[in-house]
Parts: sequence; C-alpha cells; structure tokens
Amino acid sequence: MRGAPKGVKTKGGKRRGCRGVFTARPWYATVGDAEAAVKRSEINRIMREGGEFLQRMRFLLPPFAWWSPEDWVKRGPESSEIVANQLGWDITDFGSGDFSRIGLFLFTIRNGTVTELAKPSGKTYAEKILIVQPDQITPTHFHFQKMEDIINRGGGVLEIAFWNSTPGGGLADTPVVLRFDGVERTLEPGTVVPFPPGESVCIPAGVYHRFWGRAGTDTVLVGEVSKVNDDRVDNRFHDPVGRFPNIDEDEPPLHLLTEDYRRYYRFA
Repeated sequence: MRGAPKGVKTKGGKRRGCRGVFTARPWYATVGDAEAAVKRSEINRIMREGGEFLQRMRFLLPPFAWWSPEDWVKRGPESSEIVANQLGWDITDFGSGDFSRIGLFLFTIRNGTVTELAKPSGKTYAEKILIVQPDQITPTHFHFQKMEDIINRGGGVLEIAFWNSTPGGGLADTPVVLRFDGVERTLEPGTVVPFPPGESVCIPAGVYHRFWGRAGTDTVLVGEVSKVNDDRVDNRFHDPVGRFPNIDEDEPPLHLLTEDYRRYYRFA
C-alpha cells in the first residue's frame, strides 16, 4: 500500500481506486532554479472543494472562514485573536509539490497560545478539522509539547502508523503504549492501526505518527482535539519537510491562509 513507510507493518494487497474530493493535480510552479512553489489558484480550488465536502458532511466552519482578503483589510483589533492564535485555513503539501500524494487540509477552529498555557485561566486547548484523502500522506512527525486526540468523524478509514522517538529524534524500536477510545493497547513500532468512523486515539507528545486515508475508501473527515498548538515551533518531522508552502501568486486569494494574515491585517 502506498503510504506505508519503511518499517511500517501492514498487509499486502492490490491497490484500489481512490475516492478523493480534491481535483487539484501536482502544482509545480518553477521560479528560476528555485524549488517548486504552490500556485494560489490550486489553494483556492482546494478551499472550494474542501468547503463543499464539509457541507456534505454537515460540518460548518465559523464565519471568519469565509472572509475575503478585502474583509481582512477592513477588520479592526477586535479580530486579533484569530491571527494571534493561528485560527483558520491551513493547506500544505509539505514541500512535496504534489498535494494529492503528500499533503493535508486543515482548519484551526479554536486555539490558545503558548503564553496562555502559563496562565491559571488561560485557553489551553485547541481544535482542528482535517480532510484526508485516500493514499494522501501526512509525513512522519511528533509534537514537542502537544498531546492530541485524533478522531475519525466520518467518511472513509483513516490509517496511522506509530513509533516512539529516541532522545536524538530517531524512530525508537520500543513498544508504543497508546489509548484508543479509553482502552490501552501496546503496539510494535511501526504498526499501522485502522480507524473507521467514530474511532479515535490519544497521541502523547514525542510519539511519532504518520497517517493517510485507506486506499479504496472515501475521503476522511478527521477531528483533532489537543493542547495548545503552535505549528511554527511544535513539529518535529523525521525527514525534513516544509510545514508551510511557498506560494506562486498566480491569482488573488479566495480566503486567507493563516500565514497570509500579516500581509492583509494591519494589527497582525
């Protein structure tokens, strides 16, 4: 199965057709000799198709999701928490140049900040909604401080591989102890666990994980509930990747990514 990395334990079998919601194809946009960038037109397309999928799944985004760049230019300091807490659209190909193969659609609905963690009454939690296509890989990574629950909210089958991390950031060969919907299980390193709709796992900080939608099943709506998350500093990828994409501005943004705010919002 494509998506099962080296060291992952999974069963063989023929690859079946994928039923993804995104029509976007590889989005290379060469700029001189520089590494390929993401075309804004492809990000816009993924936003439209992702929004349509969420509506079909009856999952509604907050009002600010639909603000235009022009709306953001007009916003005042009352909207600063959206920017400070990195709420909103987050679409990435992890530097692969091929979103359908290595990429992820995320929308951060609520979040605090690292500063909030130190306050007695601070916002210490976060929530995201993700869209994962069949055979679309999110690369192997762990979080330095974030514990998270990953929940299959509907659609196809999500598959996740797990490893402990070594002090030097490698993949450990030790058993991985996790809780699945409150039930503790011990896994061999690299074991792939399937998550049908409704099932979930709690992933502690420091546990490597890699996930994708099972081939031949539908696109997966994935929920994430976690401790405060700062994706700029809290990810450790096993292999070097680009967490946020470089963008070729071939057309105006439909809606802003979290990394776009500072260009349009004067209070960022």
